[in-house]
Amino acid sequence: MTSETLVSGVVVAHGELAEAFVAVVGRISGATDGLKAVSNEGLAPDALRLKVAELVDSEATIIFVDLQGGSCGLASLGVAKDTQNVAVLSGVNLPMLLDFVFHRDLPLERLVERLVEKGRAELHSCAASRGSS
Repeated sequence: MTSETLVSGVVVAHGELAEAFVAVVGRISGATDGLKAVSNEGLAPDALRLKVAELVDSEATIIFVDLQGGSCGLASLGVAKDTQNVAVLSGVNLPMLLDFVFHRDLPLERLVERLVEKGRAELHSCAASRGSS
């Protein structure tokens, strides 16, 4: 992929969580583009879906959501259903987003697989280290 076809990311979450994730990713990685934040704060379901749809790139986009069955997840799944080259990942975490900003040049399908593995590995590592004392 060229720099013009890097995968874009949109974090959709409740309250101020999306903005916090994007800000922290920027502080840690120095990457300030390619990842946008959307809050559901004060938005009805249709308005949230429209706001997410406005940020979806025409090439390829991953929408990261906090809860699959919540308003953010449902709005994002609706956008993905109506749009090509869009994937939705629920249960977003910081390691997943950091990996995303450094590997946006991968093809969408490969990047999604990588990020799911990264997210799961971090959850496993936390549980394993907690029980080993």
